[in-house]
Amino acid sequence: MDQATRRVLQIGAWRVDPGSGCISLGGDPVRLDGRTMKLLVHLADRAGEVVSVDELLNQVWTGVIVTQDSVYQAVASLRRMLGDDAKQPMYIATVPRLGYRLVAPVRPWVAELDGFDRDAPVVAVPEPAELPPDRNDGIVTPVEVIASPREERPAVRRGGSKPLYAILAVLCLALAAAALWYGMRSRLAAAAPARSVAVMPILDLTSEKMDEEYFADGVTEELIDRLSRIPGMRVPSPASSFYFKDKNVTVAEFAKSLGVAYVISGSIRKSGTTQRISARLVRANDGYIVWTQSYDQPINDELKVQDDIAGHVAAALSASIH
Repeated sequence: MDQATRRVLQIGAWRVDPGSGCISLGGDPVRLDGRTMKLLVHLADRAGEVVSVDELLNQVWTGVIVTQDSVYQAVASLRRMLGDDAKQPMYIATVPRLGYRLVAPVRPWVAELDGFDRDAPVVAVPEPAELPPDRNDGIVTPVEVIASPREERPAVRRGGSKPLYAILAVLCLALAAAALWYGMRSRLAAAAPARSVAVMPILDLTSEKMDEEYFADGVTEELIDRLSRIPGMRVPSPASSFYFKDKNVTVAEFAKSLGVAYVISGSIRKSGTTQRISARLVRANDGYIVWTQSYDQPINDELKVQDDIAGHVAAALSASIH
């Protein structure tokens, strides 16, 4: 079935709308890129079953030549978006050497109007004017629909309209000033220094147990330390970066919170006695990857590996950030 025509689903506590490409959990919708939504929908179609990496490559990356690393990274990203924990999964469980299984319940989304709406779905209103939310979970009362502005005009005139108009004028001026201030503040906040970069906590994709997480954290700290030594480069502290660890934030949100123009993200994987560290530089204002590279190192001296990788990445990024 075409993704655009699919019905809205409830996966666990999330409302998933393949047509709009958004998921939501009791708040503003979060947009997924097409590949990530396709991955989530395919796992939902096979809920409770083990889906192999090869099947995901064939179904989600149809016609695209990629490696299994793309699946690992996409699943890790989807877990972050869902707020899932790989160690104690409530949505996507890894089945070692076999693939992944969606463990959350899946069913068609049904908006509940019993006083507790799990996701407050948007209610279509025929009037072009935007209506304020009322006190009945988005249900428009008959009074709101049939009320006529003409019936209220005599009541307004009886009290004397001049004081009322004066109050309204003052309120309008105050709102206009607040909007102007907010717009200026937003533009100033958006103007991040050109030579500024933050490092997202490196992902540990070595195993389901994530027993190399300490090594990934070490690479993150070493990267921040090396980048901060580059003259003219502004780099938020490790404490600022690790505040977002295991939090469901996008690259744009991460960059905006720390006031930087670029973001480094990456992961570590292990095969036998070799570790692969992948790093990429993303431009925050449009989400495009500016630079990416993978490094393979033997596992003998972990501190030396962290130092070598951080040195290579810092040297490459120094030339990429203008």
